[in-house]
Amino acid sequence: MSQPEPTNVRMPASVAAGPLSHAIFRVARLHRMIAGQLLRRIGLHPSQELVMMQLWDHGPQRQTDLVRLLGSDAATMTRTVRRLEQAGFVRRRPCPTDKRATIVEPTAASNALRAEVERAWLDLESATTEGLTPEQQAEAVEVLTRIEESLARATAKDG
Repeated sequence: MSQPEPTNVRMPASVAAGPLSHAIFRVARLHRMIAGQLLRRIGLHPSQELVMMQLWDHGPQRQTDLVRLLGSDAATMTRTVRRLEQAGFVRRRPCPTDKRATIVEPTAASNALRAEVERAWLDLESATTEGLTPEQQAEAVEVLTRIEESLARATAKDG
């Protein structure tokens, strides 16, 4: 695996029009890379743990509800659920009230994985917040929430 670029690397001049967007891109890339390393150790890929967390906390869900809750698309969710099913972490069954829908539920094998996923997320959070005070962490969450809301509005305008 290649080493991440040091943060003191000079930005290309073409990025000057969007320094915040460039910073978000760099942070997201590194965050996903570390998440991938942590999750790979327990047999998952990034975003699969989000599906599992939803199922562990809220029980069986229609696959279409998982798409909506996680901001995914149907094709990506189908691939994710299929891979989780092949790994033995979820089971799919037809919805008894809607023949077009599929219910996804966690298996006993996935329940054994829950503590490991939570540990990976604690490790990811620790790596992410190292050197930040609790106040800075709260401020970062607030700013990122506002950025997410802004981007969601932009998506709605374009959609």
